[in-house]
Amino acid sequence: MEVPPPLVLKRHMYVPSKTLMGPGPSNCSHRVLEAMSNPVLGHMHPECLQIMDEVKEGIKYIFQTLNDATMCISGAGHSGMEAALCNLIQDGDAVLMGITGVWGHRAGDMARRYGAEVHYVEASFGRALSWEEITFAFEAHRPRVFFIAQGDSSTGIIQQNIREIGELCRKYDCFLVVDTVASLGGTEFLMDEWKVDVAYTGSQKALGGPAGLTPISFSKRALTHIRKRKTKPKVYYFDILLIGQYWGCYGTPRIYHHTISSTLLYGLREALAHFCALGLKAVVRRHQECSKRLQLGIEELGLEMFVQREEERLPTVNTIKVPFGVDWKKVAEYAMRKYSVEISGGLGPTVEHVFRIGLMGENATVERVDMVLSILNEAIQSIKLKAVKTERSKI
Repeated sequence: MEVPPPLVLKRHMYVPSKTLMGPGPSNCSHRVLEAMSNPVLGHMHPECLQIMDEVKEGIKYIFQTLNDATMCISGAGHSGMEAALCNLIQDGDAVLMGITGVWGHRAGDMARRYGAEVHYVEASFGRALSWEEITFAFEAHRPRVFFIAQGDSSTGIIQQNIREIGELCRKYDCFLVVDTVASLGGTEFLMDEWKVDVAYTGSQKALGGPAGLTPISFSKRALTHIRKRKTKPKVYYFDILLIGQYWGCYGTPRIYHHTISSTLLYGLREALAHFCALGLKAVVRRHQECSKRLQLGIEELGLEMFVQREEERLPTVNTIKVPFGVDWKKVAEYAMRKYSVEISGGLGPTVEHVFRIGLMGENATVERVDMVLSILNEAIQSIKLKAVKTERSKI
């Protein structure tokens, strides 16, 4: 039997232009898109390695770290989670997962596959973890690794006390892993000062780069632990000692580990360059101001934020309660069909309960905030009106 070439590939590819106001990815700037149209380079070409070095310096800046073991994992944000846990965990280690949404459970699933004894400390629905909840769980489980998402994109919750958690982890000789995929750039994060052992983020959210590369950094303390492991990390692809050699982190000759995408590197390099030119504090301030404007607008529309405490609201992914009797899917479909604007529903524990509006990177502007508020209101009113007409037609 001979398989014929597919007819669908004879057609020209069509990619529509959309405004991505969901939890990520965000829209890339023209600068980033143009960078990715440059010629492909070999993964060991000196020009490619130079760009990797420049990306590495940009990552150190956004994490506020001097860690040598700073690099990218070739993969989506999940690859950062995998790499952090794969390298730190050894069989039988007690690992504690902080739960403010879906990502702590996802990390727990991964950790269990690496042989960890997994425990959870879970916040009340719609709340960040309290200090009492965290300290009680540490005393009960005495973890070797503690995982927390600084910002959980499924609930729109931010965990503010990372600095204090860092001190607590040192007290218990525990390694602190912080997921900043949805939070970095929208809120303060000081890796070295807060004694974070592993941090990773997404390239496609507040950074405004293409998805597919995950910035990650390991502290000297974490690196010493990894080098003293009794066994090698269980997944070759995520072995940070090997990836770090490819990225030139350890002062040793570079090795071939895998074929990195040079085009993704170009995009991330330019996204980081733009971010650095604006300045970290200015970028964080802009994201926070846009979120506050959105929250005020939501209140004026008679809608309600999902996270009740203002200080626990994540600026980059804002969660709004779906009004009673409104189908969130129809609202999202209306926004996309009429305006090509993405508004997302919930994820994990917030499915059917919330809209998620992302204000990240290019989309964290006053103009985009006002636009999405107008479209959200119009969509909700349209759906309500249709529902009333449908009910009347039944009478």
